[in-house]
Amino acid sequence: MCRLTAAGVPPAEAARAAREHFARRAAAKPLADGSPAAVDHPADTSQAWAEPSADTFQAGSEPPADSSPSRAEPSADISPATPRPAPEGGEPPSAPVAPRPARGAHSGSGLPLGDVRREGRGLARAAVRMDSVAVQEQITAAIATYGLIDAWETVLTPTLRAVGRKWESSDDRYVEVEHLLSWHISATLRHGYVGSVLRHRAVDARPVLLACLPGEQHTLPLEALGAALAEHGLPVLMLGAAVPAEALLAAVRRTGPGTVALWSQSRSTADWPLARHVAATWWGVRGARTRSRVLLSGPGWGVRTAAGLLRPRGLREAVALSLPSAGAPETSDPQA
Repeated sequence: MCRLTAAGVPPAEAARAAREHFARRAAAKPLADGSPAAVDHPADTSQAWAEPSADTFQAGSEPPADSSPSRAEPSADISPATPRPAPEGGEPPSAPVAPRPARGAHSGSGLPLGDVRREGRGLARAAVRMDSVAVQEQITAAIATYGLIDAWETVLTPTLRAVGRKWESSDDRYVEVEHLLSWHISATLRHGYVGSVLRHRAVDARPVLLACLPGEQHTLPLEALGAALAEHGLPVLMLGAAVPAEALLAAVRRTGPGTVALWSQSRSTADWPLARHVAATWWGVRGARTRSRVLLSGPGWGVRTAAGLLRPRGLREAVALSLPSAGAPETSDPQA
């Protein structure tokens, strides 16, 4: 049961699967008179893994379009309310199991997860109980199953947000959970970046410069972007947290990046004049000067847009806008 709940199976479903397993084991023991018992069959957990949980969508409704099963789950075409034929020589089929009422979105972890994949529930439970090995296993498995971008958007980010909301509403409780979870995600992203750099020769393209604005400490989203870009073979220049304006502008002039991604988590760090200055910075030799594409990344920028500044709506779009296929940066020579 512990293994199932750690993997994100709802506790009630894990308990039911465990009861069925032990019931079959008990039935397999020889009877007191020495007569043979019924043949033991492996515990059938398909109902527990395939049953739509109220943690994901309300009872009686259709599952979200992106709630595809993971490798360990059977196809959602297996209906939990349909009796299955009993195996030959086994016990009769059980009665149909009706969906249960909605139980909220906490999934036994104490975190307001909302509609997330099963792996997100398992990751949340592992983080809350401070099980670092299980946290790392869940993160690694999610990326291996869905790929970096999908895992970031459907498993890692929802779990991080849930932990952050819990921290804000619990008088600094759960801060240790957020720090543990963030560290393991960061370690995984950096490991993936290093592995991609060693496996793939960088394409012939200008580097992508990643920087948090002055006063901004949240680097994790940029680490995800850097790891995703490295998978495409793009060279990445990660400047990290709270980059001073002078250092940022100097780095742009020195390295001539094709794209500059500026992260702002809150309005207080969304420096529009600095972003415009970066976008207006020309670099290169006389007669072949050019400018970088500038991505305004993060919720701190709000929904505003400005000429010459791109506003990606997520990691996938930020990667697409950074690829050479997105088009070359503007080229001109204002000093000609």
